[in-house]
Amino acid sequence: MRTAIVSGANGFVGSALVRELLKENYGVIALDQEGHCENLPDDARLVFVPCDLSETARLPDRIAAAEYDFFFHFAWVGSAGPKRADTAVQLQNAQWTVDALRAAKKLGCRRFLCAGSIMEQEAMAAAWTQGNRPGPGYIYGGGKLIAHMMCMSVAAQIGIDLVWPQITNAYGVGERSPRLVNTTLQKCIRGQIPSFTAGTQNYDFVYIDDVARAFLQIAQKGKPFHSYLIGSGQARPLREFLLEMKEAVAPDLDFSFGSVPFTGISLPREVFDTSATEEDTGFRAGIGFADGCRRTMAWLKTLEGEQT
Repeated sequence: MRTAIVSGANGFVGSALVRELLKENYGVIALDQEGHCENLPDDARLVFVPCDLSETARLPDRIAAAEYDFFFHFAWVGSAGPKRADTAVQLQNAQWTVDALRAAKKLGCRRFLCAGSIMEQEAMAAAWTQGNRPGPGYIYGGGKLIAHMMCMSVAAQIGIDLVWPQITNAYGVGERSPRLVNTTLQKCIRGQIPSFTAGTQNYDFVYIDDVARAFLQIAQKGKPFHSYLIGSGQARPLREFLLEMKEAVAPDLDFSFGSVPFTGISLPREVFDTSATEEDTGFRAGIGFADGCRRTMAWLKTLEGEQT
């Protein structure tokens, strides 16, 4: 049986990939913190191994070496919330990612894949724009960028295939973080008017089921030491996405644009190009933004019902 190791397996993207792997008949070793396994299915092909990020370097002492197909690294402290701007946490994340890479090599994994981010591109643009004063969110992007660069060098030294998928903006059923789609849909449910920047910056979103499928296809077919963007392939100004969301789930609710200052970088649309991903791996997103928002809102409403 083909096998994969997944760190951060109980998280939003990690658990979606675990389900995709099981669907494709992979055996899975799922890594996450002690007791954090409620999002994982009950399946004889899945083995849960408790592992804190700080213990990543010692994984070869806890898992038997074998010929594993892939190691997917999703575990990352502070991907949302206040720790996203914590320099010490984000630098430690980069080191833990390198620890996971070295552990993957010792365990006999053929390929190592990390959940990279489009924020890496934004962090580079922000750093090299004269006079720019980046917001604290770019500290997270900087952590991902540092991890990416260090892993490329280390992977070349120790002899393991590194493939680096970069997610634009994942959203969908199962996400509980305070990120844009989630918070906006929750306001829509409560009848609150959401406020945004002018929304002129280029953006892209990709539904979680497509993200999971993309990771597996990239693992199977991606070229070593290549980065692959995971997105819808339909990047456009953020305002257009938000108006599509409004039309799909809250046509009678006003959306307020321009009341929130924008302190970021608007990447050119070509940065969101997914053609290399499609050419090398065959992946193409299948769930449109309006449909994804409707699915996510229906799920969020069930959570609202549980809390009342």
